[in-house]
Amino acid sequence: MIEVNQPDRHKRRRKGKSDRLDAEVAARAVLAGDATALPKSGDGPVEALRQIRVARAGAMKARTAAANQLHSVCDTAPDQIRSQLRGLSTRRKIAIASRYRPGDPLTPSGAAKRALVTIARRWAALDAEIAELDRAIKTILDAIAAPLLARHGVGYETAGALLCTAGDNPDRLATEASFASLCGTAPVPISTGNSNRRRLNRAGDRRGNSALWTIVMARLRSGHAPTVEYLQRRVAEGHSKRDAIRCLKRFVARELYGDIQAITAAQTTKSPLEIAA
Repeated sequence: MIEVNQPDRHKRRRKGKSDRLDAEVAARAVLAGDATALPKSGDGPVEALRQIRVARAGAMKARTAAANQLHSVCDTAPDQIRSQLRGLSTRRKIAIASRYRPGDPLTPSGAAKRALVTIARRWAALDAEIAELDRAIKTILDAIAAPLLARHGVGYETAGALLCTAGDNPDRLATEASFASLCGTAPVPISTGNSNRRRLNRAGDRRGNSALWTIVMARLRSGHAPTVEYLQRRVAEGHSKRDAIRCLKRFVARELYGDIQAITAAQTTKSPLEIAA
């Protein structure tokens, strides 16, 4: 089984789109060697982690939308309600608004209280749902990813994102360079004439790339000596901070590749009953 990416847009505009044309383009990509990636097996704990993270992302998005609605209603509510909620944190607003007694819906004050109660209860339900999903994610990662979590700057969110990027099957990523390329941290040459330089890679899995960036930022802010010294040295050599951070992300990808491969390889050797246990 070979994973084939979306056809080139330029070719699709010239030749059109149909099931037969898409199959032909996919076959030609495989024969030409352009499509060589193995698909994720989706039969292990990393796939279970991915599904829970999908549910959590949807709940997070809905909770953010509810909080924005709450702030909007507070801004346009009558003065008496607005003065009670002005300057409070979101959680404090939720606690107060959820205790309102809806009044006459024909009055602005009564309608505002009814809206605030509804939004506050929705936000609280989503918050409880997110907390439950966080516990499930923590349970999975504690069971399979202890070496990864022990790395400096790696937390449950970043570890989960990197494992979901890699997938369950360890043979999908043959080298640490392939993992770096998958995360969009492999440098892209932009040399021309006498110039010889590289730029930031904007391709790859953006969630994995974001996780690597978060790890680098956490190490810099916590004063991780090797990371801080490297950044200072590269900047002193004349490189931009963005280029130095790109290199640091590449180093982190190299450092974590072995842990990720060990985690996925260990799960493939276990039976389904051992994984469930």
